[in-house]
Amino acid sequence: MEGTEKSESRGSARTPPLLPLTSEMLHKEKDDKLKADERDRQNRELKSGLHPLQHRFAFWYLRRQPGARSQASYEENMKKIVEFSTVEGFWVCYCHFARVSAMPNPTNLHLFKEGIRPLWEDPANRNGGKWIIRLKKTVSGRYWEELVLALVGDQLDYGDNVCGIVLSVRFGEDILSVWNRNASDSQVKAAEREEISTEEKEVSSIDEVTPTCSQEAEIGKAEVVNNDVAVVNNDAGVHPREPD
Repeated sequence: MEGTEKSESRGSARTPPLLPLTSEMLHKEKDDKLKADERDRQNRELKSGLHPLQHRFAFWYLRRQPGARSQASYEENMKKIVEFSTVEGFWVCYCHFARVSAMPNPTNLHLFKEGIRPLWEDPANRNGGKWIIRLKKTVSGRYWEELVLALVGDQLDYGDNVCGIVLSVRFGEDILSVWNRNASDSQVKAAEREEISTEEKEVSSIDEVTPTCSQEAEIGKAEVVNNDVAVVNNDAGVHPREPD
């Protein structure tokens, strides 16, 4: 009996206890797999003579129906129209898009990293917010194109924090939005605001237009200060957001 107990004791000592998987561990495992898949994808495209982008992207299209404001109708009307992961693939699809000035009202065009849906319920967007830039229609087309090229070309500072961008064509003005992952990181928010403001001034210099830029957060309450940038109070709780 004593020998058996010692043997069992030695056996149990060799078996480490199983650790519970935390959400952080699961997210890290998923991110590591996505990065490995991206590297494999880029290597395949390089061997094919193509020019791979840093990320894979998808364009989504939403044509708002009159009177339809529910979340269900929003998701139902959201359509993925094309995916691309190379420079060549981007230009093939982008050259076939209608000009912003020719798009019907109201229309939303979304450009998001592949794997992220343009919905606040998506895990990548859940803790994030968005920068909003309101533009006169005379300059919105050019600014949208500059923003598209910056995102696709991985030219945005803190680009890993950016989930996607949205063009909202409306009757009196057009609205550009930059969705980010984390609305509570003040350093990243400050850098994003500075970069957006700089790009904004370069584009608006071709017209007597000064766009306004503000930050809305999915978590917390957004307070607009001097119609410039919103201050996020993350202790205010979660507030539901209507679809754009």
